[in-house]
Amino acid sequence: MFLYLGGDRVISTDELIGIFDVSVGKSSPISASFLDEAAADNRVEILGGEQSKSLVVTRTKVYYSPISAHALKKRVESVSRPAL
Repeated sequence: MFLYLGGDRVISTDELIGIFDVSVGKSSPISASFLDEAAADNRVEILGGEQSKSLVVTRTKVYYSPISAHALKKRVESVSRPAL
């Protein structure tokens, strides 16, 4: 299945590692280091400009999304549930 992250970006849920509130990048030195390294390797894509609400970590990139982590998690849950 696919997940819409905002802007014009859609990713495969198979690539998804985690969805986090954007504040996690500021609250932990380990998270900040991870994000700094991803940025240095050109693996960061900002979809929401300064209005980013979540971080979406995939196997190859980190996306800053304008959609809240809660909303993205609900979308993933809805597409991963088996049909009744």
